[in-house]
Amino acid sequence: METMEPYRVKLQAEHERLMKEIEELSKTRDFGSDVDSGDEEASEGEDTANRLAMIEDIKGRVNEIEDALHLIAAGTYGTCTRCGEPISKETLDLVPESALCAACKKAS
Repeated sequence: METMEPYRVKLQAEHERLMKEIEELSKTRDFGSDVDSGDEEASEGEDTANRLAMIEDIKGRVNEIEDALHLIAAGTYGTCTRCGEPISKETLDLVPESALCAACKKAS
């Protein structure tokens, strides 16, 4: 496969964007100190739970990106971590953090 530099740049940019998103979602929300109705309390609790779930999803993607960056550094990027076959350029162009080829992804 040709140079990995465009993938490295794309992955690093996405990593930075996701880290900023995590930072924003992690900021404490001020719901005020007033005594809320039960509906308002439930809504605030749901908002917090949704934010935490979003953060966990984003962290998973950040981990995949970090793994891909390590594979680039190791010189093994673009090779399926399950079967060892090359990952298609089309797959890497769409999802540069892909660790699996299309066949292994379908089998998962």
